[in-house]
Amino acid sequence: MTSTTESESADPGHRTVLLRGGEVHSPADPFATAMVVERGHVAWVGSEGAADAFAGGVDEVVDLRGALVAPAFTDAHVHTTATGLALTGLDLSAARTLPEALAAVRAYAAGRPGDRVLLGHGWDASRWPEGRPPSRTELDEAAGGRPLYLPRIDVHSAVATTALLDLVPGVTALDGFHPGAPLTGAAHHAVRAAAHAAVTPARRAEAQRAALAHAAAQGIGTVHECGGPEISDEEDFTALLALAGREPGPRVVGYWAEAVTGAKDADRVRELGALGAAGDLFADGSLGSRTACLHQPYADGPGTGAAHLDAAAVAAHVTACTEAGLQAGFHAIGDGALTAVTDGVCRAAETVGPARIRAARHRVEHAEMLTPATIAAFAEFGLTASVQPAFDAAWGGEDGMYAQRLGAERARTLNPFAALLRAGVPLAFGSDSPVTPLDPWGSVRAAAFHRTPEHRISVRAAFTAHTRGGWRATGRDDAGVLVPGAPADYAVWRTGELLVQAPDDRVARWSTDPRSGTPGLPDLAPGAELPVCLRTVVGGRTVFVRPNE
Repeated sequence: MTSTTESESADPGHRTVLLRGGEVHSPADPFATAMVVERGHVAWVGSEGAADAFAGGVDEVVDLRGALVAPAFTDAHVHTTATGLALTGLDLSAARTLPEALAAVRAYAAGRPGDRVLLGHGWDASRWPEGRPPSRTELDEAAGGRPLYLPRIDVHSAVATTALLDLVPGVTALDGFHPGAPLTGAAHHAVRAAAHAAVTPARRAEAQRAALAHAAAQGIGTVHECGGPEISDEEDFTALLALAGREPGPRVVGYWAEAVTGAKDADRVRELGALGAAGDLFADGSLGSRTACLHQPYADGPGTGAAHLDAAAVAAHVTACTEAGLQAGFHAIGDGALTAVTDGVCRAAETVGPARIRAARHRVEHAEMLTPATIAAFAEFGLTASVQPAFDAAWGGEDGMYAQRLGAERARTLNPFAALLRAGVPLAFGSDSPVTPLDPWGSVRAAAFHRTPEHRISVRAAFTAHTRGGWRATGRDDAGVLVPGAPADYAVWRTGELLVQAPDDRVARWSTDPRSGTPGLPDLAPGAELPVCLRTVVGGRTVFVRPNE
């Protein structure tokens, strides 16, 4: 990919750029090979021959050399600071055994002698042959007696050293503290707050920049930051929005997960810079930590998880947000939590009317353990399902963590993307990073090749959910697609032959026939090499260029 620049004087976002000699993924012209960007928006898409008419009047001509230009991805669920801390700190997601994880802790502690509190992320004991998390005694030894906070990969439970627990007076009396077991609930939140308080503003900004730079390098143009008082803190949230507003990089749309009871609460959410009182407003926890709220007990442990909100609390929040013109949303994973959320939305609709509920585009994060009844409610009230296909890739299947926690029969019902689409439920794809990596093409592949075949959707539908779906989840219908007038948020990819997936498995699954009239997408079959991002552009401004390209 090469570029010829006529003028460097114009504001980067206002310069006129012609991209040509590649493939442009656009419904405006399924055969487009060129695109013009002007003043931060797509001005034209079309054929190579027609591009000659623009070549003399632009500030820059980019020779794509056969590369694919596609809408930039939107990741609809990200924890940016935590992602950056994992990228720049101790990441245990690759640890294959408990001893390997403890060795990584020792090495990290030795390399960070000046840190007041050691921070890590990503352990998953369900993948280890030992089948258990590290004990406090083991962590105390590995960390050399220093404060250490290690959340599980789902961030709904954590282990910590004695030195860190000593910084939280009264922690042993809090709900969720059990000697010899990971912290959950209030105990976890208190210990997490103490650990994060040790992160300096400079370290936090370093982590945020690292996360956003990594997102841009994956072709992500927008991230939805899911903050809240039980996730981070107001200073972290507002500092991220300010940083994203003044520095080149992906757009950041903020959601603040705090219950709204009236106009005053809604105003405060807006003052923080949040688009909605949504994201991780917890109706329950997670399956991995056995805190997701179920109708029936777990298969490998006692109880049915934790219910943080009932239908009445959901109804109150949705009603107040709708009346204030604010988007509402919840974190709900288990079937019990999803029933509470949909029952609550139904009650809110009885108060404010279903049309206003649908117009508000409220959203539900994760929405894994859906039933036909809850899917129907999502469709009836226009709830966006903000989902993470990589969860199925990581924990689905007959022998995965879901089957361990729920049994194989219930596990096979999880993440029913095809049923959601058939019902007309809006989908927005994300990663929940750092729970799973920022890897949008991997997420598209995970949805298209779901471990449960009846839940699979086409590559085209998955790609739409990871691009336009994220914009629609914020109330924008004019973005996430390369058509004239749309924001110039796009990525340039080096990839192999483009294919069109057939909608029916009874015929050939892939086609390269241009007569289909449908823009092609890369081959994402398992084992195929994923596309490589060469450039990412947000609002006409380049925010990532692959070195030596």
